[in-house]
Amino acid sequence: MKQRIKKTGIAALIGTSGVSYERLPMLEVVFDRFVRLLSAGLRKFTSDNVDVALENIVSQRFGDTFKAISPQAMYAVFRAEEWENYGVLILDASLVYLVIDALLGGDRTIEHPEDLLHFEQRPYTPIERALIEPLVRSMLTDLAKSFSPLCAVTFRFERLESNERFATICRPVNGVIAAKFQIGIAARSGQVTLILPHGTLEPVRDVLLQQFMGEKFGHDITWEQHLAQELWLTDIEMDVILDEQVLCLRDILNLEPGSRLTLKRTGNGMARIRSCNKPLFEGRIGQHRGHVAVKIEQCLDDRFSNQENRISPE
Repeated sequence: MKQRIKKTGIAALIGTSGVSYERLPMLEVVFDRFVRLLSAGLRKFTSDNVDVALENIVSQRFGDTFKAISPQAMYAVFRAEEWENYGVLILDASLVYLVIDALLGGDRTIEHPEDLLHFEQRPYTPIERALIEPLVRSMLTDLAKSFSPLCAVTFRFERLESNERFATICRPVNGVIAAKFQIGIAARSGQVTLILPHGTLEPVRDVLLQQFMGEKFGHDITWEQHLAQELWLTDIEMDVILDEQVLCLRDILNLEPGSRLTLKRTGNGMARIRSCNKPLFEGRIGQHRGHVAVKIEQCLDDRFSNQENRISPE
């Protein structure tokens, strides 16, 4: 009997797997959404009632993830295009056999342990691999939809492997997030494990760190409506440029109280209206109720309409 040695000090620090998923609260919300989408997708795929449940989420080293996987599992390697990194979907032999049996019209209500034992002792045939590949693509589509409220990402299927050595996507000591989902069809069930390295989630780590309420994903409609109403009441300072002149430094230094600058604009000339040094409108100078006014005749910014307006400076 082996005696378990408790690691302390530096050995315990080195043996840790890295950042725990509890520090990424939005990730659990994404997985809950994935469960619902996967249930609906598998019902259409197998034409049968499907139950999907999130079993657990663990943070561990990549080298330790394959130890608890059943023999003869299928490893689907995919790439997150926008994140420029990889992930793995692991389908255990029970799930693979169950899906193939369902697609070929087998009896899903009775378990066949002797057939499953024979199934686990032989390599997968090209027909069986061809039947599983559409299932993997459907899962990746549902996974991308689960992340869509947070960020846009595309999971592209790369390859299907039956040997774990060819499904290596990072170093064995790298930390990963492993989420296990239990999938049941009729009286039988199987398991799929989603593996996402910490390096894959790093581009969206700030988003996954957000706190959440329900499934709003940080999206508060009430606050957006209030903000939009307040924006319409915002005061903006605008400058009307009647004329601009270029003077040499000597002339500027010779200016003193009482000096006059002659404007070359006529009484009905054109003036520009700008805010924060950004040109917005161009209009004609005139008078309105005893004040100098500008009638807008042209918009210099495409975000504004061409409707005529009158702006009177105080």
